[in-house]
Amino acid sequence: MVDYHATNSQQSPPGSGQTHMEQPDEWDRDLLLDPAWERQQRKTFTAWCNSHLRKSGTQISNIEEDFRDGLKLMLLLEVISGERLPKPERGKMRVHKINNVNKALDFIASKGVKLVSIGAEEIVDGNAKMTLGMIWTIILRFAIQDISVEETSAKEGLLLWCQRKTAPYKNVNVQNFHISWKDGLAFNALIHRHRPELIDYDKLRKDDPIANLNNAFEVAEKYLDIPKMLDAEDIVGTVRPDEKAVMTYVSSFYHAFSGAQKAETAANRICKVLAVNQENENLMEDYEKLASDLLEWIRATIPWLENRAPEKTMQEMQLKLEDFRGYRRVHKPPKVQEKCQLEINFNTLQTKLRLSNRPAFMPSEGRMVSDVNNAWHGLEHAEKGYEEWLLNEIRRLERLDHLAEKFRQKATIHEAWTEGNEAMLTKKDYETATLSDIKALLRKHEAFESDLAAHQDRVEQIAAIAQELNELDYYDSPSVNARCQKICDQWDVLGSLTQSRREALERTEKQLESIDELYLEYAKRAAPFNNWMEGAMEDLQDMFIVHNIEEIQGLLSAHEQFKATLSDADKERESIQGIHSEVQKIAQYNNIKLTGGNPYTTVTPQTVNDKWDKVQQLVPQRDRALQEELARQQSNERLRRQFANHANVVGPWIQNKMEEIGRISIEMNGTLEDQLNHLKQYERSIIEYKPNIDQLEGDHQLIQEALIFDNKDTSYSMEHLRVGWEQLLTTIARTINEIENQILTRDAKGISQEQLHEFRASFNHFDKDHSGALGQEEFKACLISLGYNVENNKQGDAEFARIMSVVDPNHSGVVTFQAFIDFMSKETTDTDTADQVVASFKILAGDKNFITAAELRRELPPDQAEYCIARMAPYRGPDAIPGALDYMSFSTALYGESDL
Repeated sequence: MVDYHATNSQQSPPGSGQTHMEQPDEWDRDLLLDPAWERQQRKTFTAWCNSHLRKSGTQISNIEEDFRDGLKLMLLLEVISGERLPKPERGKMRVHKINNVNKALDFIASKGVKLVSIGAEEIVDGNAKMTLGMIWTIILRFAIQDISVEETSAKEGLLLWCQRKTAPYKNVNVQNFHISWKDGLAFNALIHRHRPELIDYDKLRKDDPIANLNNAFEVAEKYLDIPKMLDAEDIVGTVRPDEKAVMTYVSSFYHAFSGAQKAETAANRICKVLAVNQENENLMEDYEKLASDLLEWIRATIPWLENRAPEKTMQEMQLKLEDFRGYRRVHKPPKVQEKCQLEINFNTLQTKLRLSNRPAFMPSEGRMVSDVNNAWHGLEHAEKGYEEWLLNEIRRLERLDHLAEKFRQKATIHEAWTEGNEAMLTKKDYETATLSDIKALLRKHEAFESDLAAHQDRVEQIAAIAQELNELDYYDSPSVNARCQKICDQWDVLGSLTQSRREALERTEKQLESIDELYLEYAKRAAPFNNWMEGAMEDLQDMFIVHNIEEIQGLLSAHEQFKATLSDADKERESIQGIHSEVQKIAQYNNIKLTGGNPYTTVTPQTVNDKWDKVQQLVPQRDRALQEELARQQSNERLRRQFANHANVVGPWIQNKMEEIGRISIEMNGTLEDQLNHLKQYERSIIEYKPNIDQLEGDHQLIQEALIFDNKDTSYSMEHLRVGWEQLLTTIARTINEIENQILTRDAKGISQEQLHEFRASFNHFDKDHSGALGQEEFKACLISLGYNVENNKQGDAEFARIMSVVDPNHSGVVTFQAFIDFMSKETTDTDTADQVVASFKILAGDKNFITAAELRRELPPDQAEYCIARMAPYRGPDAIPGALDYMSFSTALYGESDL
């Protein structure tokens, strides 16, 4: 020390590379103009200096006089710094004093303190303002600057420390170092917080500041070795106490209680650990709820999609199809987003758990991501099956409507033909007829049999249509079956009656001799021609259904062929009419009076002409119907090409984007933030492509409304494109989430960008198939390239098995890049462990093996204190007391059994 050291060994200033708090550019001299503040500073600074000088057996009484020769000033600096200053000069001359003061000022400057307007001459001359400014500079540098609380230092750190320590006390609100201390409660609160046995805080009154201040100053001087630096009257009697005096006094309390800082650090560590745990628990609860809601929606939707209750009409099935489209457009897309968000939340949670050295999160049974994916696949399978069923049902009902109409048309024609035939076949007219009449009746009967045979095909067609309606489960099958059965029964009766009448006519044929050959020829030619016209009318009015242009063109070709036969049919009609005219001519020529019509047929010339006119009317109607259907099929073909043109662009675009995303995830262009920004821009470009998908949906809806079921112009279905689009959105979101997790890992573990590039380069080098994962042999080669001893020997195999248990806990046989990054970051950085948390709790418990609820509430914030109390088990050790809590098992539980 000054004047007492045997040698003059000067040490170089330690921490020369450190930066210190810069002093104000100039000592605030105006503050010293207030005599009350100057008096407070003199008293406080003198007491502060004496608290250090007494360690060397000396004191000062007048702060500006006792430091004039520089000797006690140098001694004070040696005491508070623990370093030796240059040997002082012993002379009494002014120059010797100035030199000594300069040595002290140089030492202060060497500690990074900028001295402004303070010179040795002014100190030697006893300038009170400069001397007080110099002492304040020393106090700032050696008593206040090194105070650090939660990344704040010096004055802010000291103020934050005071606020933290006095926060639980009523009537105390520390906001500054002047007015906040006038009532004395803040001083008493600081002492009571650290030494509650010294002060009964509840007895203090805010309206008695003198008593409060004197109580705190006396207790501090008597029990804490803090000299009395201010008088209570000086503080209370001043409107605004001197800030520097109060700061100096309060800093003495801080240093006196610095031992308690260790407990505060421990509490901060526990708070940090508990905050991470609480956040993770909230994320787990959010995941469980989202997964449960999504699974519940899937379970509620699948029965609706699996309902195969058919409807009776096309209109009812169209309503079902419209409901299904609404599900696709409105209800399903938000659930796709929820499923994607669920996977992102799960990956983020697992990353945070790994970064905080916590065990991996295992969702409740049945709520794993894989369970959600399996349920989703089941939903999509049911969805696909439901759509196919709807379309098949619509086809079936369309076919049924067509067949039912065809059945009704043919049945009506047949019933019209059979009307009256039964009565005709049961007549007994041959019993009173002449021979010529009988012959006429016989030939008429032959003509009827010919007509009957011609109608056999129609009856078989009616039965076949009814059978098909039954096989296709037509809703009105009972009425169809009843009508068909009635026709068949009637047909059997007609056949039996026809046979009976023939036998009766043949028995009397020998008695009949002549017959009008012309009538017979007319009948034989008119009957087939009449059947041909009826068949033609039936075909011209026949319902048709086609699904493409080729089918309608086939019908048009057949119709043209039919029109080509009309000229020959007209000749046959004229020939038949000529036979009837010949009969009239013969009768007129021979004066024969004809009674009745042609005895061999009911087809009159008028009937032939009427039916021929009907055929002539139906031909152009058939032309128009076929042309309208041709136009509809041409419109359908345009819809097919419109959909195909868009699908053939969108499909390859989606595939290309999927390949580009895979390539981006492997390449390392720029920083992670650059990659993330690039991916987000890429994501926006994908989302901006959504109108093209919507346009395709519109085209697809038009196709379905037009009942178009095939499209030879494209290999892409709407279902294929929907799945591709959803996979593209999910893949880009998952890739962005992976980059965000890498950023989170880098920031949490302090990994540099260069290290991440090195890790990615090593991983990509051995990922030969660009799958994003390494097999065991690829991973082993990667570790060897990074310097790990995992060669094929006993020690290397054991080390490799240990590493695989870390990066592949589920034994899947592959290592993802995220698991690789987590392992490498864990190998190169440090994290909180269960042992560190146990040690922190032990500090708060005062080295006891247990802790009480009161101690937790005193040292931790209220919410985290209650969190610990609710989860800590009672302590069962031999030294247990009532209310003792087991912090050791609680700490190890935070990190899982692997840290026990």
